[in-house]
Amino acid sequence: MTDKKIIISYTEYDNTGELSAQDRILAEAAVKATRNAYTPYSHFNVGAAIRLSNGEIVTGANQENMAYPSGLCAERTAMFHASAQYPDAAMEALALAAVKNGELCPVPATPCGACRQVMAEYQDRGNRPMEIIMVGSEKIWKFSRVDDILPFIFDSLK
Repeated sequence: MTDKKIIISYTEYDNTGELSAQDRILAEAAVKATRNAYTPYSHFNVGAAIRLSNGEIVTGANQENMAYPSGLCAERTAMFHASAQYPDAAMEALALAAVKNGELCPVPATPCGACRQVMAEYQDRGNRPMEIIMVGSEKIWKFSRVDDILPFIFDSLK
């Protein structure tokens, strides 16, 4: 028997002013995308923004439906739209933000497991790391690749 450890590294920022210009633009696009969420049940608006290798920024917002689980998370709406509109562009970075009761959540919201797995597949498809930026009003977390938020990515069908 061998005990093993997983070490995850990420950078924590106090505000968007500490981010690089391109990451700040992406973070602000994610916050803005929260306005497009359809959340009549949870009132938890999530926005996502993706920076593509061709320079485009594509956004998405969570969409709820009375017939749970027929809705879709912000991250997947953005990734699926990006892939459908720009199939040859790699996804370089994804930022997400959440708003509750009209206020940006102080601590960053984190992606669900399904979104993390979809991120992993698009990262693999793009053949490069996809940065993940989680935006809160009191802190921002930046991960250099999807593997850091989803250890042991499911890729057994390769």
